[in-house]
Amino acid sequence: MFKFKNANGPKRERIFTVLDIGTEYVKAAVCEVEGKEVKVLGFGRRRQNKGEMENGVIVDIAGVIQNCNVAIKEAEKMAGCAPGKLVLGVAGELIKGATSTISYKRRDPSSKIHQEELKNIIHKVQWKAFEKVRADLAYETGFNEIDVKLVHAAIVDIKIDSYKVSNPIGFQGRELTMSVFNAFAPVVHFGALQTIGAELDREILAIMAEPYALGRLLGGTELQGYSGIFIDVGGGTTDISLVVDGSVVSTKMFTIGGKAFTKRLAYTLNISVDEAEEVKIAFSNGQLEQQSHKIVSRAIESDIEVWTSGVFLTLREMTEVDSLPPTIYLSGGGSMLNEIKVSLEQSEWHKKLNFPRKPQIKYLQPKNISHIKDQTGMLASPVDIMPMALSNIGMELIAEEKILTKMLQKVVRLMQV
Repeated sequence: MFKFKNANGPKRERIFTVLDIGTEYVKAAVCEVEGKEVKVLGFGRRRQNKGEMENGVIVDIAGVIQNCNVAIKEAEKMAGCAPGKLVLGVAGELIKGATSTISYKRRDPSSKIHQEELKNIIHKVQWKAFEKVRADLAYETGFNEIDVKLVHAAIVDIKIDSYKVSNPIGFQGRELTMSVFNAFAPVVHFGALQTIGAELDREILAIMAEPYALGRLLGGTELQGYSGIFIDVGGGTTDISLVVDGSVVSTKMFTIGGKAFTKRLAYTLNISVDEAEEVKIAFSNGQLEQQSHKIVSRAIESDIEVWTSGVFLTLREMTEVDSLPPTIYLSGGGSMLNEIKVSLEQSEWHKKLNFPRKPQIKYLQPKNISHIKDQTGMLASPVDIMPMALSNIGMELIAEEKILTKMLQKVVRLMQV
């Protein structure tokens, strides 16, 4: 296990590493919690080689582990320390998540809720939620229920007789309602994640569904209680999180990302994929002359329409709310293609969905995440939002009162056996 260099005991408990395993890149950040803020002390990235990841799914475990180690060591060298705790972020088409709300009626409403009763309630509520979401996922993917594993779970909301509380211990009431987010993956994918965690030789604080982490990112800012749709356009997939009143309601993914546009350019322009990526970046940065810009724009036009249709179809499946929040936050490398934002703003895709008004499209900018302080200067655009989202989760895990989390995690470990 890695040890800190010149770090005292209390500080050690506040420092951790986050690891974002994407289709195109592995990104690592060493972070330190200070009160209600996170400092990013070091950052590293490593490009995935061809054939190691496909649409967010691990294809070559050994290759991905090697890339993870390179990115982590780069971040640790910059930070000057090697934390022993790790938050592992995963996404891709096989990670499915949903929030289930379950109510539990207490026998004696006048008695105060104590720790043993709460433990029993959490156990019953989580198993109900688990069975429901697992059955839905098995139906959606075609996998048998026994082939679906729980990646992680989180309590997103607790109410006692419709009164919202952060910790129900000591309260009286008849009905306790709990909303629990659960993320699942097929057993073969979950096994690959466990192998990577074991090979990295760190204590895993959490294996975190990245769309959930993204949806939680603004919770530490002045926008507490926010609602919005978070769209992360990665290399192989687009991940969407629906957040209402600060709670992640649902997450879904579809398999169109930045690589689709790169491949289209390579085919249309008859150039290599690497050359097409350079052209796409130059196009996104406004560095092409007018005629070349028009050629590229026409080449990707149909794929942009398909991507926008993917957003529409995904949001149409999010039936958990009566009205969709009219603010959309974009992040990820693929979102840097300006046509993505333009398509969402100018096409009529939203009119057939239950928005109260035309949605406003914004980029998630690191400089606007007020409670995360990047001391490396390397997290400068929406491309690098995900490591910040994972660092926010790490802060929640380290800084919060852990009693509810510990109770839930005991149940989760039983479900992962």
